[in-house]
Amino acid sequence: MRIHTGKNPFTSQQCGKSFSRKGTLNRHMGIHTWEKTFSCEQCGKSFTHKTDLERHMRIHTGESPFTCQQCGKFFICKSGLERHMRIHTGESPFTCQRCGKSFTEKGTLNRHMRIHTGEKPFSCQLCRKSFTHKIDLERHMRIHTREKPYTCCQCGKSFCQLGNLIVHMRIHNRENPFICHQCGRRFNHKGSINRHMRTHTGERPYICPHCGKSFNQQGNLKVHMEIHTRAMNHPV
Repeated sequence: MRIHTGKNPFTSQQCGKSFSRKGTLNRHMGIHTWEKTFSCEQCGKSFTHKTDLERHMRIHTGESPFTCQQCGKFFICKSGLERHMRIHTGESPFTCQRCGKSFTEKGTLNRHMRIHTGEKPFSCQLCRKSFTHKIDLERHMRIHTREKPYTCCQCGKSFCQLGNLIVHMRIHNRENPFICHQCGRRFNHKGSINRHMRTHTGERPYICPHCGKSFNQQGNLKVHMEIHTRAMNHPV
């Protein structure tokens, strides 16, 4: 029933990660307490269990012994094939008891539950900002490290997020996939068309907290706020 409820009563005291079975927790604790004696000779990565090393070695050898009989896709481990098969069967056995939404993987349900609980287990050690998902923390850390791993092959400009590179590439490809259905104007960014649509709808979502004046773009509100800032700094 824990598969359906998403309940994970067994928690690691060292990292806070939770599990539905005690055996899984015990296996996980090896990460914290057991010596990693099984090392990959090709990349140096170490494992606490021999079976984990054997699965890892398939990355280097290219061995994929588990095959989907419906589409022919190969997998290096049985669990990967089992998760993949749900694409064909449409099975979503992990259901959120709060909103009824179903998922094909337990991990996805666990991440979804944080929407309801408000849990943010991933914290930045530099500024203490917390995040719901690990990938969000990883993206945030690039603010501190100034890492920009995504580089445009045409002009060399680098970005800290893949999505920003994808948007940038539309400049080179002259791609404008977002079309305004009222005037036909095209845009290369979703945010740009959202801002443009306010010229048709008259929506002004950005409101000045001092005088109540509203604006259709956040930048215009920032410019307007400088009037109040100057007035407070230099009273008549």
